[in-house]
Amino acid sequence: MQDLWRLSAAEMASLIRSKKVSAKEAATAALARLDAVNPKINAVVDHKPAEVLAQAAAIDAAIGRGEDAGPLGGVPVTVKVNIDQQGYATTNGLKLQRDAIAKSNSPVIDNLRKSGAVILGRTNCPAFSYRWFTTNLIHGDTKNPRDPGITPGGSSGGAGAAVAAGIGHIAHGTDIAGSIRYPAYACGVHGLRPTMGRIAAFNAALPERPIGPQISAVSGPLARTIGDIRIALAAMSARDYRDPWWVPAPLEGPAMPKRVAMCLNPDGLDPVPEVKAAVADAGKRLERAGWIVEEIADTPPLREAADLQTKLWLGDGYEAQLEAAEREGDPGALACLRGNRAKVHPFDLSKALTRRATLTREWLAFFENYAVLLMPVSGELPFPDQLDRKDEASFARVWHAQLPQIAIPFMGLPGLTVSTGLVGRVPVGVQLVSGRYREDLCLAAGEAIEAGGTPSAAIDPAG
Repeated sequence: MQDLWRLSAAEMASLIRSKKVSAKEAATAALARLDAVNPKINAVVDHKPAEVLAQAAAIDAAIGRGEDAGPLGGVPVTVKVNIDQQGYATTNGLKLQRDAIAKSNSPVIDNLRKSGAVILGRTNCPAFSYRWFTTNLIHGDTKNPRDPGITPGGSSGGAGAAVAAGIGHIAHGTDIAGSIRYPAYACGVHGLRPTMGRIAAFNAALPERPIGPQISAVSGPLARTIGDIRIALAAMSARDYRDPWWVPAPLEGPAMPKRVAMCLNPDGLDPVPEVKAAVADAGKRLERAGWIVEEIADTPPLREAADLQTKLWLGDGYEAQLEAAEREGDPGALACLRGNRAKVHPFDLSKALTRRATLTREWLAFFENYAVLLMPVSGELPFPDQLDRKDEASFARVWHAQLPQIAIPFMGLPGLTVSTGLVGRVPVGVQLVSGRYREDLCLAAGEAIEAGGTPSAAIDPAG
């Protein structure tokens, strides 16, 4: 069988389960694909082929004994370089952390392994995972496989580029202000930022920093099909006592009417016409699938939530973050911190948390009436690569366009990017948001949007 790397994770797992394909064959195909295309895009920055094949051999042995290999049995997946994987450096894109070798796995790695996944390699991110662009001084630049002139997104840019180019069937990412949703958008795949507490995560390789759960990055999956996002979410969300914020919430919540609020221009975002057209088209797809779509003029507050999320993210320990960025010497990280200084420093934690409670109540009340909100991922099509470093106006333009991504995590809500097509060869998509722990509603609406268009597929990197 040729081009195993093109298959969905669900298809691959089924073939391996039925012994039509071995896990070793799947791993070998994935490694060959990595070798063939990764030099062009630099999505995977660390991998050990012998270890990959050993993982696959263990899956084949389990199947040979008649054991259940798990829902992802034998499926090659990638993980972001900012989580602990035993024997690998948890660099987070930093020279400063090149020797931070993990002695144990993050719960994310362990839960993927328990589900049968084969960890193929570790994907790139910007320094400190700060930006919506993926470059650093230790691993270099990641290129978008659809168009090397546009960003692959960030901070999980390596994850988005890898899964779009067929390096693995599912990619792990983390998201604090769009770092899963934007790479999915930019690379033309799907990506889910789950509710805070849904997926257990913890890094032991790095010194603990006194950051509360309000700004913790949430782990989640990127994939080429919504069905694979669903499988990956179930696998990654298993219990792990090491994360005190993990919540045993069911993956399926109570039934709700299939009612969608569609907002083309949330809180003064003023999206470009192509983005508005993508949202409107997704609304029509949902209507054809039997959903009731109600266009609304505006959402509950997004701009204030985005400003406060930025304060929580960058304002907490700002001087220490700046000092670390200066030691690292990464231009993008310094631009991010210096460009936001007036916005985030000084920082009043108590005031931010008080407003978070109020805004969260407003949003939860909103989702009493709607199953999901349909709105833009970004106010623009994927940016030209490194746009945020061009000049002050470009920096401001980038941060304005990302309003819908930055705001949603402040309330702890789940957000799903659904790729809907291309404008030329530049991807476009939409964002679905729902109430806390209602990823199931986002996924149901996402599947209806996906079914109404052309499915995302693995591609060869563009020149």
